[in-house]
Amino acid sequence: MNISASNIILHSLYYNSEGILQCKMRDGELPISPSIEDFLMELHRTYQSKTNKAFASFSTKKDKSNDFYSALTQEMSGQLDFVGFSQKVATCLVNELKRYDFAEQGILLISKYTWTTSNYLFIALLQNHESIRVNEKLELKTSQHIETKKIQLVARIDLTLLEREPNSNRCISFIKGRVGRQVADFFLDFMGAQEGFDTKIQNKVLMQAVDEFCVREDLPVEKKQEVREVAFEYCKEQLKQGEDIDLSTLSDQLQESPKLTGSFYDFVDSDFDLEKTFPVDRSVLRKLTKYVGQGGGVSISFDQKHLGDRIQYDVKTDTLTIVGIPPNLREQLKRDIAPIASSAKDQNAPF
Repeated sequence: MNISASNIILHSLYYNSEGILQCKMRDGELPISPSIEDFLMELHRTYQSKTNKAFASFSTKKDKSNDFYSALTQEMSGQLDFVGFSQKVATCLVNELKRYDFAEQGILLISKYTWTTSNYLFIALLQNHESIRVNEKLELKTSQHIETKKIQLVARIDLTLLEREPNSNRCISFIKGRVGRQVADFFLDFMGAQEGFDTKIQNKVLMQAVDEFCVREDLPVEKKQEVREVAFEYCKEQLKQGEDIDLSTLSDQLQESPKLTGSFYDFVDSDFDLEKTFPVDRSVLRKLTKYVGQGGGVSISFDQKHLGDRIQYDVKTDTLTIVGIPPNLREQLKRDIAPIASSAKDQNAPF
């Protein structure tokens, strides 16, 4: 499924010789073409694949002094054209960046497009990189390109949701800093937004809910594994399609396949603080069907279905016993253990 773009414009943020942040603004939109839509589609796919996204909303007070929100409402109502709106956005961002100690410059991309049933406003600060290429005369030439696979400073506003539910805590999504409050947070500040909910936390709570639901239903081991597998396959398919997890749909699937009597949706609705729909977090998803752990130079990962069968865990000795290790690991061990065994034999040999 492709996007349908309606507007796109670029502005350039740079530091002048005095070290002052400036913005070179276009006075017209870029014409929409197949190559432009392909470029936006690549950015869209990259953004969709990011696992460290979080959500936000505009202040419930809707502070009219917020320049960004004011410009956005004017653009949505037709009082301000897209070019004028984008220039106000660029000014807001420059003013916000000047308040921080870090230096951020690059190409500010602002675009509106439609994907599935929603209209989006996409704002990204992209980095321009130099690369060397060989031309037809076998000469080395330097050119600039935008790295679309490594975008980090991005915010996307669901305009359709914003019109329908102005106070929604998920109308804005953004790429969240990996450790604490980082560079990406100024995107929230310059938009006058506040963080809504964290996708990773929502996914972790869902994993906990699946396990606790199995306990409440008093399911045997085989049935528990089946429940986890159904939940995993559903979430994996939603991730592949770029769609959110829908708790109601997941509950229906759990009742259809493992044929559970209890309602997972009712269980979650009464006992857990979960959104009705939220994106899949790939890093959390795999823990539905796998045991994963690392530390002290050891990393272990295996399917949950093997516990109690090929893999045994002794609580008293804190020991894992694995029967039938992967062939590639077996070959490495044989290759490295043989010299050690030979050396030990030589040391024990009589003089």
